[in-house]
Order: sequence, then structure tokens, then C-alpha cells
Amino acid sequence: MAAVMRQFLTYLRIECGLAANTLLAYEHDLKRLFEYAASRGVTSPGEIDALLLIEHGRWLHEQGLAGRSIGRHLSVMRVFCRFLTANGIVEEDPSELLESPRMWKRLPSVMHVKHVETLLASLDAGERLYLRDRALIELMYASGTRASEVCGIGEEDLFEDLRMVKVTGKGNHQRLVPVGVQAMRAIDDYRRELRPKLAREDRPTEALMLTRRGTAMDRIDVWNVVRKHSRQAGLKDVHPHTLRHSFATHLLAGGADLRVVQELLGHAKVTTTQIYTHVDHARLQSVIKKYHPRA
Repeated sequence: MAAVMRQFLTYLRIECGLAANTLLAYEHDLKRLFEYAASRGVTSPGEIDALLLIEHGRWLHEQGLAGRSIGRHLSVMRVFCRFLTANGIVEEDPSELLESPRMWKRLPSVMHVKHVETLLASLDAGERLYLRDRALIELMYASGTRASEVCGIGEEDLFEDLRMVKVTGKGNHQRLVPVGVQAMRAIDDYRRELRPKLAREDRPTEALMLTRRGTAMDRIDVWNVVRKHSRQAGLKDVHPHTLRHSFATHLLAGGADLRVVQELLGHAKVTTTQIYTHVDHARLQSVIKKYHPRA
């Protein structure tokens, strides 16, 4: 199993050009499939059949996975089975009978504008990394960047005169995103006063956001920063993607064009961006329900 998985991941990386994070997701899902297969006595990829895949999907549902997560697992299984068929490991594609679970839309969590202000106001100016944390949160809310994207922003990706930042997203697709005055001011304060103190001569890096050790921040570092300060602010269920969701929803609520927001978020399909219009509609419905006398 392990050897075939390595071949499959190499195929995805070289032939399909999938990004590192996507490859990690594929590997994670395949390992779960292989573990389930082993529990059913299946130890060779050639023994994988439709019944095993269907039972695995049912098992994922029993584990409490959301429909979207199960759908991703099934997509990985389909691609893997096509790979097995193309390489003669199985004669017929066992995934042909698979049906995706109904992909209900789960509305993303969004912060109210005043909660964003509360989060920023909760930062302690006396902390050593205050300037970095403020610049990080301001930038993510101002640009709608993913955690992995903000980690990939380098010094050379900032265009201060234009108030723009170059972001490299999924599939190494690049986009230019405008950054507001307050976020750019926070970034400038961080770059001028703190980043030179964090940077190390023996481990130089062009990354904009640095850890206290002088290395480039990763997604876990970003997650920990947002979680730490949101808890201090008394806010629940706030994570890096919440800032991205809030960025998009607040723009649309303010009248921004859907296609513009799609471009800013780096979405390949506008249907992905449309979920944020439903968030705003849900907010409006709650207002009507609360205040209309016959709601």
C-alpha cells in the first residue's frame, strides 16, 4: 500500500502540479482509507473494490464527519482509483458506483465589525510581539488572505506606495490585493521597529512575518496568534479563516461586486464566493425575524 501511495503522490505532484498543502490532504485521506482497508483484511491496492469504498464512506459518516469532508474523501478515492486503473493495478475502476453525499451549504462563521475592533483593541502593547501580531491580524482582515498565504508573503511582495500586496494562493496562482491605510500603517510599524530585531543574520529569510526565533511563521503559528488574542478578547470560535470570511462578507454587505470579491479571495469559481452572499442574507433574515411584528 505504502509504495503505491508514494507513486500516486509523486504523480499528483509532478504530473498534476498539486500544491504541497493539497498533497498533504490527499495523503491524510488515503491513510485513513488504507487503515480502514487493513481493518477489513485488505492489504493490497489490487484488492480494493466498490463495496470497500462504499463501506468506508459509511464509516466516515458514522465518525461524525461533515458532508463536505466526506465528499473530499470520496473525491480522493475516485482520483486514486483512476490511477490504479490507468496503471493496471485493478482491471475496473471500483469508484464508479460511488455517489457523493448531498453537499449541504455550511455557512462560514463571520465576525461582526465591532468584534473585529474588539479583537484588535485587546492586543497588549506591552507584549514583545505586539507589533507583529497587530500587523498580522490587520493584514489578514484587510486582505482576506488564508493563513498559508500570509505566511508566504515576503518583503518584496509589499508595494507600499500602491498599498498593495502580492499573494500566492492555491496552485501557486498569484494575485494583487489592495491593503487599507490602517493595515499598511501597522505593517510599516512592525517592519520598522520589530522585524529587524527578530531577523537573524545566521538564518536570513525574506518572509514578512517572523517568529520570536527569527524564522518564517507557518500556519500553526498564525493559528496560535489568532486563537490567543481572540480568547483574550472574550471571542469564541475565531480562527484565521474567520478573518477571511469576515473580510468577504463585510465587503459584500457594503455593496462590493461579487466578481471583485472573487478576485480578491483568489477563488477559481464564483460559486465558491457566493456562499458569502448567503451569510449576509442570513443576517438580514435574523433582523427581520427579530424586529418585524409579523415575522
